[in-house]
Amino acid sequence: MYYVIKRPLITEKNSMMAEKGVYVFEVDRDANKTAIKQAVEKYFRVKVQSVNTSICRGRMKRTRVGVSKPVSWKKALVRLKAGEKITLFEGA
Repeated sequence: MYYVIKRPLITEKNSMMAEKGVYVFEVDRDANKTAIKQAVEKYFRVKVQSVNTSICRGRMKRTRVGVSKPVSWKKALVRLKAGEKITLFEGA
């Protein structure tokens, strides 16, 4: 089974964006915008207006032993149509 949405990203900045109808998720690196849109509409039963994605590059970590490899991940900003909400972000 192909899992698109890994977890919601809940921060102070993302909470302010959620009030405007934009929700942020960590998604699979191989997921495209169409797959993300279909997954959000299926799991949360809402209508998606648009999806923006960005790849967040990991930063190198220096340790006593040497340098560790960074882990890159992908995030998706999902804008819902007017009047739609995801209750997961509202604490209900």
